[in-house]
Amino acid sequence: MEIRKLDRRDFLKVGALAGGGLFLGIYVPELRADAETAGAAARVFEPSAFLRVGTDGTITIKVARSDMGQGVRTALPMIIADELDADWNRVVIEQADAHPNAYGRMMTVGSTSVRNGAWMPLRQAGATAREMLVAAAAATWGVGAAELRTENSRVIHAASGRSLGYGELAEAAAALPVPARPRLKDPAAFRLIGTRVPQRDMEDKVTGRAGFGMDIRVPGMLYATVVHPPVFGDGVRSFDAARALAVPGVRHVVEVSQGVAVVAATTWAAFQGAKALDITWARNGFAMSSPEIFDSFARLADGTPTGNAREDGDAPRALGAAAQRVEATYQAPYLAHATMEPMNCTADVRADRCEIWVPTQNPQGTQTAAAQITGLSADAVTVHVTLLGCGWGRRSRTDFVQDAVETSMKVGAPIQLVWTREEDMQHDQYRPASYVRFMGALDGAGRVTALRARVVAQPLSGGRGGRVDSAAVDGLASMLYDIPNVLVEWCRPDLEVPVGYWRSVGPSQNTFMLECFIDELAHAAQRDPFEFRRDMLAGHPRIRHALELAAERAGWGTPPPAGRARGIGLVEDKGGLVAQIAEVSIENDNVRVHRVTAVADCGRIIHPGIVEGQISGSIVAGLTAALYGEITIDNGRVAQGNFHDYPMLRMREMPEIDVYLVPSQEEPGGAGEPGVPPIAPAIANALFALTGTRVRKLPIRAGSFADAGS
Repeated sequence: MEIRKLDRRDFLKVGALAGGGLFLGIYVPELRADAETAGAAARVFEPSAFLRVGTDGTITIKVARSDMGQGVRTALPMIIADELDADWNRVVIEQADAHPNAYGRMMTVGSTSVRNGAWMPLRQAGATAREMLVAAAAATWGVGAAELRTENSRVIHAASGRSLGYGELAEAAAALPVPARPRLKDPAAFRLIGTRVPQRDMEDKVTGRAGFGMDIRVPGMLYATVVHPPVFGDGVRSFDAARALAVPGVRHVVEVSQGVAVVAATTWAAFQGAKALDITWARNGFAMSSPEIFDSFARLADGTPTGNAREDGDAPRALGAAAQRVEATYQAPYLAHATMEPMNCTADVRADRCEIWVPTQNPQGTQTAAAQITGLSADAVTVHVTLLGCGWGRRSRTDFVQDAVETSMKVGAPIQLVWTREEDMQHDQYRPASYVRFMGALDGAGRVTALRARVVAQPLSGGRGGRVDSAAVDGLASMLYDIPNVLVEWCRPDLEVPVGYWRSVGPSQNTFMLECFIDELAHAAQRDPFEFRRDMLAGHPRIRHALELAAERAGWGTPPPAGRARGIGLVEDKGGLVAQIAEVSIENDNVRVHRVTAVADCGRIIHPGIVEGQISGSIVAGLTAALYGEITIDNGRVAQGNFHDYPMLRMREMPEIDVYLVPSQEEPGGAGEPGVPPIAPAIANALFALTGTRVRKLPIRAGSFADAGS
């Protein structure tokens, strides 16, 4: 066994706890993007979880990722437990509180919880613990470690019939040196990975015992909400609290950085008090509306681009020499996150400490923000991460945390702050609106020789000084089609509308645009859309295979039922490759999606049920965005306020979904986001096949196809 000395930056740390047992801190590399290169791969080793084997045989795994339905409280421990040969029934899972550095980067975004960065280090962590336990048993019995095997949290010596439980070996194992290169299992020996073990928190979620942010109760807690300026960039000039304070239950009305907070004995009283407030807002002059915004995008597209995101060959020259040229302009609106659990945070600020309970994707950002607001050190700020009632990137921001911390400071009591649905809808960090002009070139044989895309979209991560915002062009600059001449340009608009990361980010809108334009090129070339795509994916066998499987499972090439048509969309996004085929019709002037076939190659699957659920949920999210999603700006403010004018997909509209996961030995890829982008173009392309009318603007309007279908 090779032994090495460890320092604080080493991959594993081991030591005896006060209560005895084996303790391993697991350092996990993660695919992470910096502020200017979001989406680019930069692999770094960072801590993510802690493992403890107690003397009673209990195995505790602390998870430092936020669970918003993607199942990390089950999937991450499964990786460790499998390599450890742990008894899954003895595994206890704990949610980690925020810490500035003990867990590394705790941000839960970009489908990074399992993929790439966590897979191998978590395996190595479990294998390391297993080897140490085996070594402890070998020393106890005076036999060679090679004579021993592990199973169900026991070390077994078959020759003598002896066995010891991990709990019995924990203290002895903790005193041993750490193996530098633990032997990993042959994947053929996995007994947890790839199985559908029950999710650990599923019963609590079904029965209502699970604790989300709004379930938190703290002794002496008051309830609060904040009224924010309705127009982006405005501030508070003055307010009259008299009518709000007259509402039964209202205790305080205080100004905070982002608006005016109403604090009461109940959330309902706080909401009613907020309605009664008389506030005069200080205007900053922003008064644009959505038509003006898109007009400004068109003017930007006419000008000089900020920079080039991708430049292969000479697209302008190839376009000039084309046998046939195709041009089209596409646009997508702002979208709200509209999480089912609105923004909320419980904060208790004292003179020497701050304690926070919050559904957040960004525990360390929450801790840092609270420390800055209160003037306390980070170690005086405790952040407890609850379950998240949906995240979609919205809870990676800390504006709602700021409201809660400032309000608690002002009133000198613990408060639970909840935004009303209207405040949530009208003060989001929206998916950017986007405008893209395409030009494509075909040769005499109908092959694509060039593709040019000029993108206008607000940046998410900078894009200053001629640098391109990677999120704005992701899904276009990263496309996999074999086209010899490609030019993707970006034009930067500067607007007051706040934007942020929305599920799948750039590909959520750019895939709609690209896949629809690819269909336009196929039609111009008089080619079948499936065969046209397949021929341009020869250099990318995994996504080509997914496309072929989707076509086979959907019955592509066979006639659909009368009055229906099929369309294709596919994407490579965050390590996951997904091909989808939608079967649609038009019923009573409305688009009806009957069936969606989704084939996903996400690498090795930890838990098939979780991934199938993620792909299905992604399709629901994408359907909602394609058919209904639109935030419009009216004189500087959001026009929508609740689900009556920002509708979600209804149960009666749910299509049949066929999800097939491609067996793969590749490292795990993303699953929670790649299922979103393909559904919108699949629907739009099916509608063209059905009606001959192109959809170049989202959402797909009811009644746009009144003369088509049955």
